[in-house]
Amino acid sequence: MKVCIIFPPLPFGWTPVAPPILEYLAALTHREDPNIEIELISASATPEAIDKIQCDLATISILTPTAVPGYMIADALRAKGIKVVFGGIHASSMPEEAKSHGDAVVIGEAESTWPQVLRDFKAGRLQPFYRGEQLPLNDLPTPFFGKLSGGHQFRVINTSRGCPYNCTFCSVKPFYGASIRFRPIEDVVRDVCAVPEKMYINGDENIWWEGFEQRAIDMFTALRGSGKKWMGFGSLRPVLTPSGSRMLNAARESGMLTVWVGWDAISDDSLTAYKANGKIGVDRERAVRTLRDHGIDVSLFYMLGGRNDSLDDFKRSVELADRLGVSMHPSLLVPYPGTELRRQYEPYIYKDLGWEYYTGAYALFDHPDPRMTPAAREEAFYETSLEILSNWRIFSHMRHVPLSGFPFAHILSLMNQLPVRKGMKIAYEKWKEEQRAVRDKQIMG
Repeated sequence: MKVCIIFPPLPFGWTPVAPPILEYLAALTHREDPNIEIELISASATPEAIDKIQCDLATISILTPTAVPGYMIADALRAKGIKVVFGGIHASSMPEEAKSHGDAVVIGEAESTWPQVLRDFKAGRLQPFYRGEQLPLNDLPTPFFGKLSGGHQFRVINTSRGCPYNCTFCSVKPFYGASIRFRPIEDVVRDVCAVPEKMYINGDENIWWEGFEQRAIDMFTALRGSGKKWMGFGSLRPVLTPSGSRMLNAARESGMLTVWVGWDAISDDSLTAYKANGKIGVDRERAVRTLRDHGIDVSLFYMLGGRNDSLDDFKRSVELADRLGVSMHPSLLVPYPGTELRRQYEPYIYKDLGWEYYTGAYALFDHPDPRMTPAAREEAFYETSLEILSNWRIFSHMRHVPLSGFPFAHILSLMNQLPVRKGMKIAYEKWKEEQRAVRDKQIMG
């Protein structure tokens, strides 16, 4: 029996980060039956592999922006007689939609259901839907490192699941739940030591939680002996707690180079509207400076173009990047299915735009400000992104990267920005061509 595990192509092409679901689901598969032959396909890295697939069962993990290519792959495989199982956050939010392109859908987490999927397939009784339980994370296998081709340079290690915050735009909490579930620290250390590269990514929604600072300190202390460098996603609120300084020192000493932070919104009004101020804390600029003072580089992610935002917010974000000396990565606001934001924005969403537009580069809903047309928001997004990613700003930021991380943090900073700039320029030119085509059609019509 052969199983093919597929991650569809990303909207902006290849990234050096290996899709974690591939190697992890391979480990779950081998735990159930070591005799199953496995093929892993990251379609952005090896698109030619899709047309050559020969297997008994294919499983496709989809996010919202990869749903359309995922469905196209599934339709082609089923036409060849291959059974297809969908999983992932989008399939869990839209199971009936996913089922229309596949033979089965795993809703939620895979640990409690994937073994049964494999048994049912072997027995010829594959069920249409499987609902996963949110189990304790005490017995997760080490990802099946080494079998994925495509030149991926970073593996992802997860140490916890769940999120207690109530950000309206987030699709992670509906999937993983509100309770934080931690993995045993010794299991995390085991997986980190198994990573074949010298650098990895902590893929948790948050690498440190307020009220659990000591757990973070214990984990970072245990990782000091791994000899590996790493980066991860962290909220700002725990940084300024009484234990924050000890926690940041432990993180840096464990090899942490960079933290990716959800700044979420430029204006405080939008931050409140998204219910994201709970994880931000009372002084987010001071928290960023504190991270830098502890030798950790910072990259901020934030959204523009929401119904509470203005055109001025685009310009203010560039000023913020210059003032803080950090790299910043904007996107246009996306109301993902299954989120509270989606329910709030439902009356205003453009229903003619398919999931392929849910990339963070398109305006997806009506805005109360007549100046904030879809074209105005999209053009402002590209211009802001390219201004922030100008060569001058990228290399100017190098002066602010903590010297304690040299040279790894400096190289990482360039790797996080230069490819994005290149992809953004290509996407902007494509967008301008689309706009010209629309105008020509209007003139001809």
